[in-house]
Amino acid sequence: MPDHPLKQRFVIDTSAVLTEEIRRGDEELNEAANRLFDLIAEAKLGLNISCYMPPSIYEELRLMLENRDVDDEVYSKLNTWVIKKNPARFEVMIPAEIVYGFIDEMSDRVDRGLRVSEKAVRKAEESRAKDVEEHEYMTEVDAVISDLRDEYRKTLRQGVLDSREDFDLLVLARELDAGVVTEDQGIINWAEDFGLRYLKGRDFPTLLEEYLAASDHEGW
Repeated sequence: MPDHPLKQRFVIDTSAVLTEEIRRGDEELNEAANRLFDLIAEAKLGLNISCYMPPSIYEELRLMLENRDVDDEVYSKLNTWVIKKNPARFEVMIPAEIVYGFIDEMSDRVDRGLRVSEKAVRKAEESRAKDVEEHEYMTEVDAVISDLRDEYRKTLRQGVLDSREDFDLLVLARELDAGVVTEDQGIINWAEDFGLRYLKGRDFPTLLEEYLAASDHEGW
């Protein structure tokens, strides 16, 4: 393979493949994923751009694709053109300041989660006080519980790093000095703290197309 000046590396998140934002026209997931992996293949062969994925993220993506009944061709291209690599967890150094920031953020989120719970309890108590039939009361409480779950999940998890898979992605990107490709705002926030390059998943196909077009134009 000829030596190419780009030699870029990207670590891809599950969301970069599954997001509807990469679909064009009336494409379904199957067509969009095939097109994405075809672009990744062209970029690898033509520009020596490599795409990686931690095994934990790969397994997560495989199960999600399986649940969506994609064609075997998608799996084949995923296995061929996306390199699976475990991050060097014992070698990559994480600044202590980042860990301190994470602890502070999670402590604050737990406090906010408690306030969400307290609000839901008071709302349920108000529902109990209403002069309604028993089945209507249960429906009211069920609604409170449903709202509690949604608000609690949003308060504690939205915009924060909340899984080992996400952390694997960031550690691998740091190890490889690679760009992160994701639609997950929590990962983006941490990519910034890690000093990593990142790109929204929706923009990745266009980026590869632009690189390939420029390569043809310049005759690289």
